[in-house]
Amino acid sequence: MKKYFLLSVLCLLTLTCRAEDVVVASPDGHLVLTLHANDGQAQYSITLDGKQMVEPSRLGLLTDLGDFTNQLTLTGTEQGYFDWNVEYNRVKCSQSMGTARSLSAQFTNAEGQELVIEFFVANHDVAYRYIIPRPESGNPKCTVIRGEASAFRFPQQTTTFLCPQINPMTGWERTKPSYEEDYTADAPMNVKSRFGEGYTFPCLFRVGDDGWVLVGETGVSGAYCASHLSDYSAATGYTIAFPMEGEANGYGSAYANVPLPCETPWRTITVGATLAPIVETTVAYDLVDPLYEPTQDYQPGRYTWSWLIWQDASINYDDQVRFIDLAAEMGFEYCLVDNWWDERIGRERIAQLSDYARARGVSLMLWYNSNGFYNDAPQTPRDCMNTAIARDREMRWLQSIGVKGIKVDFFGSDKQATMQLYEDILVDANRYGLQVIFHGCTIPRGWERMYPNYVASEAALASENVMFSEYHAQKEGFELTMHPFSRNALGSFDWGGIIMNRYMSRDNQSRHRRYTSDTFEMATGIVLQTSVNCVAMQPNNLTELPQHELDFLRRLPTTWDETRFIDGYPTRYVVLARRHGSQWYVAGLNGTDQPMTLTLDLPMMAGQTVQYYTDRPLRKGETFMQSQLRTLKVNKDGKAQVTIQPMGGIILI
Repeated sequence: MKKYFLLSVLCLLTLTCRAEDVVVASPDGHLVLTLHANDGQAQYSITLDGKQMVEPSRLGLLTDLGDFTNQLTLTGTEQGYFDWNVEYNRVKCSQSMGTARSLSAQFTNAEGQELVIEFFVANHDVAYRYIIPRPESGNPKCTVIRGEASAFRFPQQTTTFLCPQINPMTGWERTKPSYEEDYTADAPMNVKSRFGEGYTFPCLFRVGDDGWVLVGETGVSGAYCASHLSDYSAATGYTIAFPMEGEANGYGSAYANVPLPCETPWRTITVGATLAPIVETTVAYDLVDPLYEPTQDYQPGRYTWSWLIWQDASINYDDQVRFIDLAAEMGFEYCLVDNWWDERIGRERIAQLSDYARARGVSLMLWYNSNGFYNDAPQTPRDCMNTAIARDREMRWLQSIGVKGIKVDFFGSDKQATMQLYEDILVDANRYGLQVIFHGCTIPRGWERMYPNYVASEAALASENVMFSEYHAQKEGFELTMHPFSRNALGSFDWGGIIMNRYMSRDNQSRHRRYTSDTFEMATGIVLQTSVNCVAMQPNNLTELPQHELDFLRRLPTTWDETRFIDGYPTRYVVLARRHGSQWYVAGLNGTDQPMTLTLDLPMMAGQTVQYYTDRPLRKGETFMQSQLRTLKVNKDGKAQVTIQPMGGIILI
């Protein structure tokens, strides 16, 4: 439950022509937001312990109602407190509580129209949104928001860790943009994005030696479009960019069409002297509320998935039985049947397959194409998720045969119409007791809280690329040590597989190899957070893997009560601790080609002797490192020294 407390501070302040600054400090006093009202513009800046983290950056909206970017006059402010105490079941923790300072600033433009900017200032997070009131009488009762002046200017020493936005209707079968491009690490700000269309959220910045900033947004529903950051400009920094006109085959407006009064999504800015606040932030969930009640208690769990390694040829009844049997043997809750199932297995036999799975204690999830008409992806089932009539018919049938979840693919747009499609799928799925995973899609923006049956999204270069190309198999360490600091920091992430085959082939002997160790792969099940997690084992792994690896995968949790950052650097390495009940799990990944010896600070394990999963260094003639299960004594002061092998991992339990 959230509670809001407003203090009447500087209320209806009358201003003279001189510049006015309004200062709001976080509850602990370290993070300071300053609102500037200068020369007809609204700007904000942020400092941490007196160090500039965000330089004065513009605020404002451009609408067909009026221009709220220039000739603005600050007419009043109110300051107060924002308290929250919220329980979660699908994110990095089970409870979030705290206090933030709030600021509501009222502006009028040259025509006397009103705009309110609302700020949230917590110890490590700043967020803001715009509110356009409705006139007391008469019209207008709606408007079109055509753009934002919202900007993010950083000090010159800042370097970036960003993923470029790609042009619309490009890529495989014209399915992009789908947030599936390569990150660039430690880049200067003045480098133009690869495709000239800016960068997808979340966006991570290192402000020299002073700290880190993560920029994102939350609270995006069918009532607004999603956005991204523009390319860098020396004058304005990065600015909010709306979707491109050509997205979704031109369907839908590239603007936000809203009723009045209107509240925009929150722009979020997480700030830390270290990376801990970036990894641990819950701001994406703390600022939003559920939009409806769940129809049932949706269950977390793990799923098997034939398609990752066995690909389309595995979409047949007999192979799916093998993966259901694998899930049952491992104690996993779900099995995902991927594309073409309606043609290659058929609906009648899918119903039989679901009966077989349920008899083994496993529930099916089924893949769907989101189309429509807005890209060329041919996979079926198609035209089942894009209209209310089709969804109702399909989901009613899914419920009748005991299916518990769907994975919907190929969206390729951030337009408001596409946001409405995501929302419609989720709302209708909830009616029929279905959990939802999205692929070929945008990032979630508070959706784990807003939509109780939402699980996770792909929205990154995920595990399928390890299968598709040796290049991405070699880059897996780079990519998976990036996501805890960016993609997964602000939203649940369906990476799509703890990959246990050593080769990317059904026979586990041909095609290219996996370049990570078994311990690395197992550790990703802890490092990457989603409440329904894919363990991409193959049936052959049951006889190939050491017993200690099978035992670990059998008891791997997918929900967490607490998350702590231990150590790391984006694209190089990461060590996280997560608590499930009373049990702590510490997992580390090394994304580089050199071993790393680290001294970890683990107060939650102080004085304990813990299980220690690690990798034995390669011996002469070996291609793959062997995993080992040992014990490790953590010092009474919580210090523990570990070595993570190249492209290897560690787990402490």
